[in-house]
Amino acid sequence: MSERTVRGTLPQRLLRLLSLLQVRREWSGAELTERLGVSARTLRRDVERLRDLDYRVEGTPGTAGGYRLASGSDLPPLLLDDEEAIAIALALATATEVEDSALRALAKLERVMPARLRPRLAAVAGAASIVPYPDTPAVDPLVLGVLAACRHERAVTDFVYRDRSGRESERRVEPHHLVSHGGHWYLIAYDTDRDDWRTFRLDRLRDPRPTHGRFPLRETPESDPATFLTSRFAQGTYRYTVTITLELSAERVRERLYGPLPGRIEARGTDRCEARISAESLDLTCQYTAALLALGVDSAMEAPPEVADRLGAMAARLADRTGSEG
Repeated sequence: MSERTVRGTLPQRLLRLLSLLQVRREWSGAELTERLGVSARTLRRDVERLRDLDYRVEGTPGTAGGYRLASGSDLPPLLLDDEEAIAIALALATATEVEDSALRALAKLERVMPARLRPRLAAVAGAASIVPYPDTPAVDPLVLGVLAACRHERAVTDFVYRDRSGRESERRVEPHHLVSHGGHWYLIAYDTDRDDWRTFRLDRLRDPRPTHGRFPLRETPESDPATFLTSRFAQGTYRYTVTITLELSAERVRERLYGPLPGRIEARGTDRCEARISAESLDLTCQYTAALLALGVDSAMEAPPEVADRLGAMAARLADRTGSEG
């Protein structure tokens, strides 16, 4: 059923009831009758009519009684205002990790969009774009959805996880946040078996399953999930690790670098700092090491032979090219 059909079928009061049920998890019957200005009998009749239109409106037990809009096996028509519809269109048009699913959803949204909004939707879809990260694995939207729901319901969650070496293991966690960073989606969760916080890359995670267990929402070590994620990256030790001491303040180094560093920068005095780069990729390690050395200040470096050899060969090629051109 299209949005136009729904709006033509529902009277204004019923639209108002549906809107209230969509913006809050649960309402008491008294609250709804007061908001709508109707009797309890009329409210019950309106609820039954929504149920006839495939909206799963559940009654809640208790002396006061109430109603909530539950999820169902089928997606009923969504009623969006103009700003909500355009915001969703913009998000879909610029989605990268779930691009195929986003494009299908955008096409469906366009078909049910009121005629007055279609030119604006077309303008958004045609004008908005995003630079994708190269070779980024796609993320299953259903995995994202299950984990988000588990976090919302505070359900202890089981899944299978594949680590960097390809080994798979069964994990049980309390999901707390989903963060998109560097072209990947990550889950920040409390691992109940390891009694510590962990981060999981979603393209390595499969078969998420909520359990019957529930958990209280914990405070993460960092108040901001994105800060917590990047700080975890900085603490990690990967296959290639480089340490560079630079005769420049940590603040100035951060100002002159473009983008986040896969590691950390720590002050070692007023005009000196130590930068630590650690990554699984030799290419990535060499690129960021070269970026730090290109700042043109006095430095000392400790690096694995593979990194030192590649950077040495690059320096030799630059020297030969400069000499031949001179």
